[in-house]
Amino acid sequence: MRIEVWSIGKTTEAYLQTGIELYAKRLPHYLPFEWVVLPLPKVRNTDGRQMSLEEGKLILSKLQPDDFLVLLDERGKAFSSVGFSKWMEQQLAGSRKRMIFLIGGAFGFSEAVYQRANFQISLSAMTFSHQMIRLFFLEQLYRAMTILKGESYHNE
Repeated sequence: MRIEVWSIGKTTEAYLQTGIELYAKRLPHYLPFEWVVLPLPKVRNTDGRQMSLEEGKLILSKLQPDDFLVLLDERGKAFSSVGFSKWMEQQLAGSRKRMIFLIGGAFGFSEAVYQRANFQISLSAMTFSHQMIRLFFLEQLYRAMTILKGESYHNE
């Protein structure tokens, strides 16, 4: 199964971009992986609702019907790192071609994207910037892969 992590818009903070690049380079050692940055839609009105609707249209246009879409959303299921690794192991054993983890923009997801999603994961009950979540999630995905391989990265 191919794993893709999609985010909306470029990462503007250099320290976050450095960390993202680090984990994005490490992950292909463990599984077919791609980091995808979708462009911010050009919206005249910067209203948050309109922005999330336009982002939703863009996201839905890029998905294939058989893609397994996982939203990173505060209302999703929370896992420990070990729990997430076990969940990933189950998903990787399936017959899907592509699993997409989606990090939304600053205004969240449109209702259409929520309707299309197959699963939702929460990284924390706290709120983090959508740019920080990029780094946090890639690190957790990397951690999950090292746990599954029995490597010493994760201390329990």
